[in-house]
Amino acid sequence: MDRLTQIASGARDAANILQTLTTSQKSAFLTAIHTKLANAKPQILAANAKDKSLALPQVEAGKLSSSLYKRLDLEGPGKFETMLQGIKDIEELEDPVGKVLLANRLDNGLELYRVSCPVGVLLVIFEARPEVVANIAALAIKSGNAAILKGGKESFHTCEAVGKAIREALEEVSATVVDGTSSGGNKAARCLADAVQIVESREDIDGLLKQDKYIDLVVPRGSNALVKYIQWNTRIPVLGHADGLCSTYVASSAKLDLAKKVVVDAKTTYPAACNSTETLLVHSSHLTSDFFAQLAKALIDNGVTLKCDQPSLASLQNPSSTLADIFKSSESADKIQPSTEEDYHTEFLELTLAVKTVDSVEEAIKHINNHGSKHTDAILTEDEPEAKQFMAGVDAAGVYWNASTRFADGFRYGFGAEVGVSTNKTHARGPVGLEGLVIYKYQLHGNGHATADYGTGEGKRPFLHERIDLDEKETLGDLARKRQRLD
Repeated sequence: MDRLTQIASGARDAANILQTLTTSQKSAFLTAIHTKLANAKPQILAANAKDKSLALPQVEAGKLSSSLYKRLDLEGPGKFETMLQGIKDIEELEDPVGKVLLANRLDNGLELYRVSCPVGVLLVIFEARPEVVANIAALAIKSGNAAILKGGKESFHTCEAVGKAIREALEEVSATVVDGTSSGGNKAARCLADAVQIVESREDIDGLLKQDKYIDLVVPRGSNALVKYIQWNTRIPVLGHADGLCSTYVASSAKLDLAKKVVVDAKTTYPAACNSTETLLVHSSHLTSDFFAQLAKALIDNGVTLKCDQPSLASLQNPSSTLADIFKSSESADKIQPSTEEDYHTEFLELTLAVKTVDSVEEAIKHINNHGSKHTDAILTEDEPEAKQFMAGVDAAGVYWNASTRFADGFRYGFGAEVGVSTNKTHARGPVGLEGLVIYKYQLHGNGHATADYGTGEGKRPFLHERIDLDEKETLGDLARKRQRLD
């Protein structure tokens, strides 16, 4: 067996054990990972500093984007602590495994259950953002999945240091959550140490993408080129998004102060994020007053360059505008540029924003559905029917009313963290947290039942097909205890 097959099959063996663990056993792993990472903080940050020092010349030479470099940083204020807190938050979330999603009584004593279960083995490929290693490890273990992780070469040393701490935690706890007194228990403990593995080279990925016998789901996190490459080079299902082309539509009834607050936040708080707004759609009525000029000034004051279509550009250059002198200044003039059609298909990942004028919510919806990436789009309006029309008509994983697109995030959604953002129309869409890492299986509970007993004719009986009422968050254990009481 070659090395990559060993990695994939080892992950499968670990996943087969993980799916049987109790919530408390999985919590023991997460607590140990949190402790090991906290204790290894000096070593991890030293590795991160090394990665950044190696990456900076690449940025200066134009070989590495500034957005990737920003994502690489783990030394920034609160970033390491946020990573650790994410593990605690995930540990405190409800276990997504073993939930009864549907229950039908086919006949007396013959009951069918749809029960949540882990996906199995995840292959997660990402660029920069070394904290992803800890996030995915925690999400995978909590949901009963094994994970194989590949970070970008620019984050190699940081990922290696984080991965080392995680493996130490897995090895330390494995012997305590299985019966280590038998040969089978010892083998299970060794398998669990492979629940989270890190691979290093691009060649490893090419090989792992062929391991559809062992790997159940690929999650690419990164550039359009990375995601497209993965999609074109594997038979394994891929969960992810290729672009974050998010739009915000400022409707005619929008309030100026709300628009300034939301749009500035959506563009400037983290321009390199996939949930940052890249296109601003403005209702044409705002060009006949100072509304758009005031909004543009707020963006420019925050360092944003506006790529405007002809109507919006003309309104800012209108000499009768009360802000005309401001926009004529050399500093502001450089921040106002004519747009091209390509700008409305571009994920800038920096302080650049494409601006387009529209005459109606229908036109805004059409533009977004033709140019967007089905990630997250927002409308700013005081008109509730218009907001509902927008949210029903826009084909995206997230549609917002009077809120920043930057809220499209697993942590902000209360998922603890996210494995990625999906624009797929499969079992998981939007920020994918724990619930996106489980699927389901059907369990049938009988007592010697056989299909030959059912049908029409002499000696046959029909199915009952009765829905079994479920209390919220009811598990199979709860239902078993309920049946015992009924018996």
